[in-house]
Amino acid sequence: MGQSLTEIAQTLKDVDKKVQLIYAFNGTGKTRLSREFKKLIAPKETDVEEHEESNIKVLYYNAFTEDLFYWDNDLDTDLTMKLKIQPNNFTNWVLRDQGQGPNIITNFQHYTSDKLTPRFNEQYTLRKGNDEEAIIAAYSEVTFSIEGGNEDRIENIKISKGEESNLIWCVFHSLLEQVVEVLNVPELDERETDQFNDLEYVFIDDPVSSLDDTHLIELAVNIAELIKSSPKGLKFILTTHNPLFYNVLSNEFNRVKGVKKLRLEKLGDGTFSMAESGDSPFSYHLFLLSELEKAIQSGDIQKYHFNFIRNIYEKTATFLGYDKWEHLLPRESRRAYYNRIINLSSHSKHNGEEVSMVEENDKRVVSYLVDEFKKGYPFRSNDNPIAEENGTV
Repeated sequence: MGQSLTEIAQTLKDVDKKVQLIYAFNGTGKTRLSREFKKLIAPKETDVEEHEESNIKVLYYNAFTEDLFYWDNDLDTDLTMKLKIQPNNFTNWVLRDQGQGPNIITNFQHYTSDKLTPRFNEQYTLRKGNDEEAIIAAYSEVTFSIEGGNEDRIENIKISKGEESNLIWCVFHSLLEQVVEVLNVPELDERETDQFNDLEYVFIDDPVSSLDDTHLIELAVNIAELIKSSPKGLKFILTTHNPLFYNVLSNEFNRVKGVKKLRLEKLGDGTFSMAESGDSPFSYHLFLLSELEKAIQSGDIQKYHFNFIRNIYEKTATFLGYDKWEHLLPRESRRAYYNRIINLSSHSKHNGEEVSMVEENDKRVVSYLVDEFKKGYPFRSNDNPIAEENGTV
């Protein structure tokens, strides 16, 4: 029987574990789960973007954290493009009160480039027309430049969405490093601040999925090391849709006591299920095949299942060295199958949010393609001993 996100949040709260690591597809409800969890831990506490500077019980990073930042593209002159920060207590606290600006820049350049330099503004006066003036608060804007050789510099550039996401994560990550450092001082009166004394949980939802694989692995390792160095009483909940990120974290926590690995799924009736994952790490392609087989057996095939098929074929083609994943499709009607997969997968919503059913003929296509894939590219699994017997492991 499915549960509401509030009930699943309560389950997470009731589990006495140092780390709960959760895998879920995009759109399943990870961000909403983080909000429901916050309400349970600190129902009267305002959100992270508005929280007070003491008695904090939960810190979380999710899509709402990223919403604090937005671009002023200077459409009038196209000269000074700024990443602006909405007025809020969270960034004021991190940047002004805690002085984390230099650490944020260092972390950001580590995951991007030491030539790409963010600069937080000092307070200044903005002159408008009719002799009007506005005071622009310090640490309310970020500009970016690329540092070249011989003192060359390209000013006022607009960074990519991935780099922007990286910077916002680094704001949170720099704070988290400080939190762990402070809480590792056992004597309360010897800590540099008492602002974290009541902190119980840190909830991190998909920190930086736009990183390349090398940096994503490094980020996962760094987060795991930070968590392992944190005091015993501080608990972490990590959610992600990225299989590589999940698997690296899973490996990093293999020898850590008090770790629970889970999968969150959205059911057809709009409720949710949370199941413990026995795989450490789990095989993503086998998981997708399992989901497809369940959909075929129940007849509950939806458009997003064509995303699953495409994902499996693409990853297998890359592994086997094919230039195009459609070369793995059955020879007969290959172009027709390819076009149908493209049409039903390219324009669908996030797989966890897609609810529209597909036509009966498309259901038969899903069943046929899954069956043909398993025959042609049999993976070894507990349910597929034939692959091992035939030597196709």
